[in-house]
Amino acid sequence: MAGRFAPRPPVTRTTTRGGEVAVPVPGPRGADRPASSGARERRYVPPGPLDLGLVLGPLRRGPADPTFRTTPDGSVWRASLTPGGPGTLRVAARDGAVDAEAWGPGAEWLLERLPALLGEADDPDAFEPRHRLVVITHRRRPGLRLTATGLVMESLIPSILEQKVTTDEAYRAWRLLVRKYGEPAPGPAPEHMTVMPQPRGWAVIPSWEWHRAGVDDKRAATILRAVRVARRMEEAAAMAPGEAQARLELIPGIGPWTSAETIQRSNGAPDAVTVGDVHLPGIVGHALAGDRDADDAAMLELLEPYAGQRHRATRLILLSGRTPARRRPKMPRGDIASL
Repeated sequence: MAGRFAPRPPVTRTTTRGGEVAVPVPGPRGADRPASSGARERRYVPPGPLDLGLVLGPLRRGPADPTFRTTPDGSVWRASLTPGGPGTLRVAARDGAVDAEAWGPGAEWLLERLPALLGEADDPDAFEPRHRLVVITHRRRPGLRLTATGLVMESLIPSILEQKVTTDEAYRAWRLLVRKYGEPAPGPAPEHMTVMPQPRGWAVIPSWEWHRAGVDDKRAATILRAVRVARRMEEAAAMAPGEAQARLELIPGIGPWTSAETIQRSNGAPDAVTVGDVHLPGIVGHALAGDRDADDAAMLELLEPYAGQRHRATRLILLSGRTPARRRPKMPRGDIASL
């Protein structure tokens, strides 16, 4: 038995926050694939190296995210709520191209947005690494491009759930609420894949269900305020990053941390560095200056040479694996549902 299965890598802050998922090596085209009955199709040839696990990894909210799945045939599946309605997208990279299939009312929108989703609007050549660690990681990760989903709420809501709690707690809440109040992903999606609820679906979740999912009143209230103006929030995807963040931060309970985490994904913002994070300043400080006690101000000073590309720089630092050793046990997961 010991030789039959490769050991699973430990889930660390680096693998979680670095935004990388393991995508199996794809087999021959057509092998181990579900029937594509009723699917719309598109083939996209990226302008350079493309690593699906790096590009789409930040969109996964935990290993059991019901809106995201990787399959043994090398495919990445996403279930999204688009302006055209629910849709399922399957992408697989083979021979320098990406083959995509989509199902549901949102299929056409998903395929039209495919290049942006895979980072076509991103410009990796604009990045100039300034530190040896960043230089090495940059060379080892040529397929890193910044995704731009064009969908704000699907990144905003889980980012709100991640406020002030452990990632495990936030992932659990997202999983429970989406599975219970969302709808099955269209097409031959993998089992249990679910499209997140419509704005009205979030608005009618009873208070006790938020409690059972481990979501406190403050985060639940922030989500409810956001879904009431979901259309205005979605408009931020077409704005410049600074304007987009300002739009999101008009909602009480949404600050710079949440807005940055959102537009990094929805807008592909290369300079939207996350401030207010518990771990990130120490990781950046440790990696670039040997200072594990760095605060936000020190982190921003260290990242100043990367102005305009600070988000990309922090992703490369996280992906380098150079993180400080823990000083204390991992914070235990809270369970307000048991109160």
